[in-house]
Amino acid sequence: MEIRKHSKQVPFITKDGSNITSLLDLANAPVKNQSLAEARIPSGECTQRHYHKESEEFYYILGGSGQMEIDGEQQMVVAGDAILIPAGAWHEIHAVKDLSFLCCCAPPYRHEDTFFE
Repeated sequence: MEIRKHSKQVPFITKDGSNITSLLDLANAPVKNQSLAEARIPSGECTQRHYHKESEEFYYILGGSGQMEIDGEQQMVVAGDAILIPAGAWHEIHAVKDLSFLCCCAPPYRHEDTFFE
């Protein structure tokens, strides 16, 4: 059984600038096909526009609000929204109000699968 306590995980900054707490990923669990993390972005900040060649992502907004952009299409997102980011899709998220969300990647997140303009 694999259980990871949020309070025992060490946050880090991803290549796109997100403050991430990995809950289950290649670094802390025997995962094979996906990863789960919590991201936090302060009001007024945003991730750097990027894409992942391999990973499909789901974002689930826990709190705050933001402006999500995927391949040029923009939409406001709030707590309770679930977002699909297909592999290969350019994306970024701007925090309008302190933003927290779950991020699930399949295959698991890797820095090497993050590409910029």
